[in-house]
Amino acid sequence: MNLTNSDIKISVQDVYKSFGGNHVLRGAFLDIRKGESMVVIGGSGTGKSVLIKCIIGLLMPEGGKVYVDGQDVTSLKENDLNELRKKFGMLFQWGALFDSMRVWENVGFGLKQHTRLKDNEIRDIAIKKLQLVGLKNVENLMPSDLSGGMRKRVSLARAIAMEPEILLYDEPTTGLDPIMADVINELIIHLRERIKVTSIAITHDMVSAYKIADRIAMLYKGKIIEIGTPDEIKNSKSEIVQQFIHGRAEGPITREQ
Repeated sequence: MNLTNSDIKISVQDVYKSFGGNHVLRGAFLDIRKGESMVVIGGSGTGKSVLIKCIIGLLMPEGGKVYVDGQDVTSLKENDLNELRKKFGMLFQWGALFDSMRVWENVGFGLKQHTRLKDNEIRDIAIKKLQLVGLKNVENLMPSDLSGGMRKRVSLARAIAMEPEILLYDEPTTGLDPIMADVINELIIHLRERIKVTSIAITHDMVSAYKIADRIAMLYKGKIIEIGTPDEIKNSKSEIVQQFIHGRAEGPITREQ
């Protein structure tokens, strides 16, 4: 890949990552374009979360390179890595809200840590971000007062509070009923169009994947085995891809386990 290519936001190049004898990533390649919504699918334990952690520099691979805006994440010193991470916002699988903080304090947590803004300024920003995700008059509530769907939206407001260039979604619809899951899908699409971010989501939810993705990549046995538009993935010739996207018990994935 030509790293001066202005269309590429993130490039994962031949990445390997192991934990003891467990070889999770085994030469993963993935290019993500600026402004693109990329969805990574694959079974539990295939390394989707590890891939995201390598992209953001929370884990360092044993082999290969990860580039963000042409910067080699794997070679950055801690201070530079922390600066690079400010480009990212993340929606965690279960929200990861601080139970002892009010909603606006949760949303403004990054601003409190990384800026010199006063509390009233942070609160005003938090209220605006909450409105962006469809929540009003909740800023003084505690997380325990919120439904599962509201918690997800508060977490999403926190993810965009510092106006990141890249949003990472870890199983964004987990634990939600189908209607609320679709609300979150619509919000992801709305935010991509509204704030022009590059998005990476990892999910098992194929309804969500088809809806929010520009392209879908399948991770299997530590490698990206196929990548394409939702229609291309639906019509894939790969038995592995077809088994996964249709949730079939029988197929090569089952036989090889």
